[in-house]
Amino acid sequence: MAPGRTRNRYSTLPHRTVTLFALLHGGLHYGSCWDAVTTELARRGHRVIAPDLPVDDDSAGALKWAQVAIAAIEREADGASDDVVVVAHSISGLCAPVIATLYPVRRMVFVGGLLPVPGQSFVEHLAANPDAITFPEPQEQGTGPFGLTWESVREGFYHDCPESMARHAFSELRHQSFTVFTERCPISRWPDTPSTYVLMRDDRAVGESWARRNAIGRIGARVVELDGGHSPFFARPAELSAVLLSLGDPDINGDRGPISTA
Repeated sequence: MAPGRTRNRYSTLPHRTVTLFALLHGGLHYGSCWDAVTTELARRGHRVIAPDLPVDDDSAGALKWAQVAIAAIEREADGASDDVVVVAHSISGLCAPVIATLYPVRRMVFVGGLLPVPGQSFVEHLAANPDAITFPEPQEQGTGPFGLTWESVREGFYHDCPESMARHAFSELRHQSFTVFTERCPISRWPDTPSTYVLMRDDRAVGESWARRNAIGRIGARVVELDGGHSPFFARPAELSAVLLSLGDPDINGDRGPISTA
């Protein structure tokens, strides 16, 4: 065990699977957006990391994002045999299969995640699938990155979050590089790792129809439906955590097709 690390007290309990959840934030955000979910998962005895990805670095694409995530996993994991579940929100979905290609991951979970096409840029995919992203175009008149206005971000990301929470989240947004959109996906084939797609019924940033047909039809993911919008880690962390906990147990989790939390 690496110096400075403390073993979770639940990890020595018999007959209990301890999962290492790697929670990956979406565009414009930091790993701290997962704080409430991290608390819920850790309270149930699991280990959790939520690294800051270099989303604001124009020289960093999906491979670099994946390398940063893997380095964080390796610092926390006891070894390559650890039970690791990667949870990717929004744009970080573009690096999740890269991680699974390079590192042994039991499951990928896409939370309103974008799904890359191996060997193709997401810009190319978006040209043929304009319903993938439903977030409004930046207007260069607001105080957020790219001139995003509070109103547009509130509508697209945080419409079902308490206003005080949403305003705080807006104040912490950072620059977003588009390299991960314009580069070709660095993997040549989709990994064999099982996938689950958490689809928010009122997501106003990622298109529901696109998500459903690509999650089921293209990558064969099991779809879990959750009420609410694009940022369930803020708006409903307990419900999202419950979904992740169910997926984190390899003894009860399977790929049985779409389910609903309603």
